[in-house]
Amino acid sequence: MEKVISCFRWRPEAVTRLICFPWAGGGSIHYARWGTVLNSSVEVFAVKLPGRESRSREPFFDNMQQIVDEVISALLPLLKEKPFAMFGHSFGALTSFAVAEDLKKVHNLEPVHMFLSGASAPHSETRLKAPKRSALSDGEFLRWLASVGGTPPELLANPDVVRLFLPALKADLRVAENYSLEERDIWRFHRQDVRRLSLLPEGCWERKDPAGLHHKHSGSCRNALFMTKVATM
Repeated sequence: MEKVISCFRWRPEAVTRLICFPWAGGGSIHYARWGTVLNSSVEVFAVKLPGRESRSREPFFDNMQQIVDEVISALLPLLKEKPFAMFGHSFGALTSFAVAEDLKKVHNLEPVHMFLSGASAPHSETRLKAPKRSALSDGEFLRWLASVGGTPPELLANPDVVRLFLPALKADLRVAENYSLEERDIWRFHRQDVRRLSLLPEGCWERKDPAGLHHKHSGSCRNALFMTKVATM
């Protein structure tokens, strides 16, 4: 399991586990550190994807199902032991949702809470119709990255830094760009027994209920079907 999961502080006595999924191009270390600051009731696992950190010699995954299969294979016995929650930002929001969807559909397991931020819903037309940025040349990709902001210019201007993070970033973006889920499948997944979903303030999301009503939402909710992001990433 250590190949796929980083854990800085193992807590067998913990009441629950928090499974954290990295942003595009990201590693596991940042989230694994949360295990040193949260109290003893929570054990923090951070997902470690191939092509980075101790797995730098492994090829990147090509699609979302590969991520789902590996994470579930590594974690399934532990997820059956005690309640667990999931956190994902940006690319991590999509991967955590994909893992949760498969756990529910195949293994009849679900998190007690999901924390999602910074990503559009899998069925969002805005996301699905967006240009495929992962297909850009490295130069074009870096110019686009600079234009959207959020990355310090000095990092983008450093060839050594770019050489380290760019391949993983483009590989993860390619997975995200080719991942989608039909809204009717999301409906089946988020039934009335879904417990709690928090949407953190990295953008505005919208709830669509059975009556077709739409509700902007940024907190926790019960019986949510899914949240469709109103603003683009």
